[in-house]
Amino acid sequence: MSAELLHSPLHERHAALGAKFASFGGWDMPLEYAGGGVLREHAAVREGVGVFDVSHLGKARVRGAGAADFVNSCLTNDLGRIRPGQAQYTLCCDSSGGVVDDLIAYLYGDDHVFLIPNAANTAEVVRRLVAAAPDGITVTDEHRDHAVLAVQGPQSASLLTKLGLPTGHDYMSFDSAVLNGAELIVCRTGYTGEHGYELVIPADDAGAVWDALIEAGVRPCGLGARDTLRTEMGYPLHGQELSLDISPVQARSGWAVGWDKPAFWGRDALLAEKAAGPRRRLHGLEITGRGIPRGHMEVYAGENRVGETTSGTFSPTKKAGIALALLDTAAGLREGDTVQIDIRGRRVDAALVKLPFVNPSVR
Repeated sequence: MSAELLHSPLHERHAALGAKFASFGGWDMPLEYAGGGVLREHAAVREGVGVFDVSHLGKARVRGAGAADFVNSCLTNDLGRIRPGQAQYTLCCDSSGGVVDDLIAYLYGDDHVFLIPNAANTAEVVRRLVAAAPDGITVTDEHRDHAVLAVQGPQSASLLTKLGLPTGHDYMSFDSAVLNGAELIVCRTGYTGEHGYELVIPADDAGAVWDALIEAGVRPCGLGARDTLRTEMGYPLHGQELSLDISPVQARSGWAVGWDKPAFWGRDALLAEKAAGPRRRLHGLEITGRGIPRGHMEVYAGENRVGETTSGTFSPTKKAGIALALLDTAAGLREGDTVQIDIRGRRVDAALVKLPFVNPSVR
């Protein structure tokens, strides 16, 4: 293990539970746990409740008069669509329309926005915001100051209610609370498709909150299961479905763009691409034969190469291989069509299907 990898404040607790670790965005994070494994942990979230330590995710705070307007002029989505106490999925793009990162913005008020980017991209997002910030607005990197625990699954609300935490707020909103002496934020957000919450906690208090969840019977889940869950939902992962080379138009993330806003980074390029139509677009593929796809496998329609997979895995829910793939729009492919994925030199049939691959519980 590299000594340079950062650790969650819960690292020792994960080790005591027999976690297998892997590097995620420069952090040494649990991949799966002894006695669980990806399949059981995945099932716990789809059928009951599980908890993920996602403290590797970034945290940044923007404060000062006009902070919300400033953030709104930089990131793609329209903060004017939400009110204080709500959160919004948004994108940080560059002038080419490529995606620097996707993140969640928590609106506290006109003068206060809290951001949760991806681990590997936090420094770059903060750098760009700092460079653009006018006098009177501060952008602070708080990456190491907070832990984040994702409590996900159809039983998540009842579990957190028993612990005295608020659970009745709407999807993509947040509320404050106290658990075992720790002040935290309870956010109705998540990356699994199931009803769930993300708890933002001061790093020093993370252990008390984690212990309360485990004592209440929540199964600890590693980031391996988080990836299979998000892939079943067709949710993009930065570096795979979104990147500086993959725009939100190509990734079907245009819903997170405030097209009518007068300004945001990458606006001109994205408007032009939207008007012209993207040269490739993200699709869901379900294996109809035998084989498990992975990322960066070539996709064919007949003898013509039409794109490549961006993510691929075995779906524990569908009991089949599934993939997300960027396919050339010129190929004219539609849902129900059959393509072939080159899996280690063998072409395997896959059907284009509507996303998500599975139907989640009611949000």
